[in-house]
Amino acid sequence: MLVTGGAGFIGSNFVHHVINNSDDHVTVLDKLTYAGSRESLAELPSDRVRLVVGDIADEALVNELVPGHDVIVHFAAESHNDNSLRDPRVFVETNVVGTFVLLEAARKHEVRFHHISTDEVYGDLELDDPERFTESTPYQPSSPYSSTKAGSDLLVRAWVRSFGIQATISNCSNNYGPWQHVEKFIPRQITGLIDGVRPRLYGEGHQVRDWIHAEDHSSAVLAIIERGTIGETYLIGADGEQNNRQVIERVLTKFGRPADDFDHVADRPGHDLRYAIDWTKLRTELGWQPQHQDFDAALDGVIDWYRTHEDWWRPAKAATEAAYAAQGQ
Repeated sequence: MLVTGGAGFIGSNFVHHVINNSDDHVTVLDKLTYAGSRESLAELPSDRVRLVVGDIADEALVNELVPGHDVIVHFAAESHNDNSLRDPRVFVETNVVGTFVLLEAARKHEVRFHHISTDEVYGDLELDDPERFTESTPYQPSSPYSSTKAGSDLLVRAWVRSFGIQATISNCSNNYGPWQHVEKFIPRQITGLIDGVRPRLYGEGHQVRDWIHAEDHSSAVLAIIERGTIGETYLIGADGEQNNRQVIERVLTKFGRPADDFDHVADRPGHDLRYAIDWTKLRTELGWQPQHQDFDAALDGVIDWYRTHEDWWRPAKAATEAAYAAQGQ
């Protein structure tokens, strides 16, 4: 496998899952931006995992790497919504141009392609809407991040139809788990509380996210690669709907703090209200089931991971909080 973005949060979890559950060899192509790290792959066997530092938009490098691989698994993306509001250009360059380069390489070398995307391409749902996103939900992205991911999805679909490449797409709900950068919602709260800092919550915290453990995301992607129908899109979820306030209250309680021991800050512009995934197709067609549906128990494991891996997240913490403070967050 050639795994792009395999030193980032979701990508590195996938590489760990592949090594632990298959005999595959993995080449990781990662630019090692602030969101990726060598340490996320350090525990893996060097005879089965190779890290190549480079840009997915580097056409020469991509075409050098792709031959000899059976599948490209494309995780690499700029993914932080706040950053996309401050600097959209890098999101276009990585998420759209980078995907184009990879698709052209997959076409040239006739390599299977799996594209990792997000449920944010569908926009959002009203808080009181009983519906969930399905594979046929129209795209209505609301941020530079989600719009560039929507664009990359459409490129994949066009390359399947126009050029016949062997590709599948998955759109996943919000991930949590080990190796997630401290800029993200759950690890920011956990690492802040380790430092004794009160959490901060955008607005009233009513926004709902459909949480899934990164290991479950990984097993679903592997199932799609192994058994998915070429040209199809699969939504990945785990019935993990929680609003942001509920998540902060759960984390606070686990640290022995009052559930209301947090501060409100100004809401993010265009903040989506609710995401919810209908993963019936994945369940019925591929027989996949998540293993971490007890959010409360899984959150205990994530907190323990950040407590015992302070050497991994500590170097990025101060700079991350400084960036948030500059934005009044």
